[in-house]
Amino acid sequence: MTDNNATPSKSAPANRATDGPFDDSEANPVRPYIDLGGIKILPREGLNLRLEVEEQTKRIVAVGLDYADSSLQVQPFAAPRSGGLWDETRVQLRDQVKAQGGRVEERDGPLGKELLAEVPAAASEGSGLRLARFIGIDGPRWFLRGVIGGAGASDPEAGAKVEDLFRSIVVVRGGSPMPPRDLIPLKMPATPGSA
Repeated sequence: MTDNNATPSKSAPANRATDGPFDDSEANPVRPYIDLGGIKILPREGLNLRLEVEEQTKRIVAVGLDYADSSLQVQPFAAPRSGGLWDETRVQLRDQVKAQGGRVEERDGPLGKELLAEVPAAASEGSGLRLARFIGIDGPRWFLRGVIGGAGASDPEAGAKVEDLFRSIVVVRGGSPMPPRDLIPLKMPATPGSA
């Protein structure tokens, strides 16, 4: 299905529907995904999953994935039906990184436009700058943002493994109306045997 009137503001690889990240309607229903509400993760050898929780609200705000000596933080957002959010989000991220005293450059990566940033490290990580890659893909009515750290930010081989992990994610937008830019709700995965 090709749409010649596609809104240019959607930013996604041409093969997104077949190679991911997938919309829930495109995912293989028999694969053993870990259901986190707004996203589903395909388990793989060597993958560790962390949920990042907001202190005040106890709401899960991001999913952290440790894989291939790298970290990948992902967040799914509601997006408008017609346009995308990645072009606008990149501008905001660039401004944020610069405001924190970091350096950032936009480049064409394997998933389209991305930001390569040197961001000030957290106090617990020692001083200095750490490298991070900001990636994003606009899907149907959703936007998936990722931040790659560790080896995947600088080593192309590790980066390719993390990009593959990012592309295996399924976004579950749901049918209920949501304002664009709202975080699609995330939840704890069900543990085997629990009701």
